[in-house]
Amino acid sequence: MPYFDSPRGRLHCRRWVVEGATAVLVLLPGTGQHSGHYHRFAGALRSAAIELWALDTSGQGLSEGDPDAPGTVRELVADARALLALVRAEAIAAPVLMGHSLGAVTALTVAVENPDELGGLVVCGTPCRALDSTPDLDLSVLAVHGIDDRRAPIDAIRLWTARHRSVDLREYADAGHDLLHEPVQHQVAADIAQWVLAAMR
Repeated sequence: MPYFDSPRGRLHCRRWVVEGATAVLVLLPGTGQHSGHYHRFAGALRSAAIELWALDTSGQGLSEGDPDAPGTVRELVADARALLALVRAEAIAAPVLMGHSLGAVTALTVAVENPDELGGLVVCGTPCRALDSTPDLDLSVLAVHGIDDRRAPIDAIRLWTARHRSVDLREYADAGHDLLHEPVQHQVAADIAQWVLAAMR
């Protein structure tokens, strides 16, 4: 279980090693979640030869910090970039970055600032505040979103997708905000795996 230091304390990340992996996905969870919640997702990716790394945001899981104050966007971006540096030291190709909810806000910022460091971007349950000021991204993007998402209503991501030709939007009926923990999770994981493998070609 790797750890790394940040200005706000020691942060933990979890790696599900896949021998002979053809791609690596780095996950930034949403508020109140941590890497221990993603074993099933890691298993689904493993069957597609994709290795998963996931961060425990400051104050969550095994990471130090205040659970009620995960950090500013700039602090979260710095944490994500530190994790990506660890991953790049081990990975055979540029990792695909994925973020859920607050993690999607962070991942979008990283992708805007450092697109050359990524093999692609996946966003899930993306809040509308993260979309208003996001420019065109110079890399492939997959957006997965529940049609019944009440925290981040789907209309915003639909409008954003229509403005950005590089974004592939997948919508899931009878699904809300937390797609990787809902009944549609198996289809969502399969769609993400398929997209990641295609993006790495």
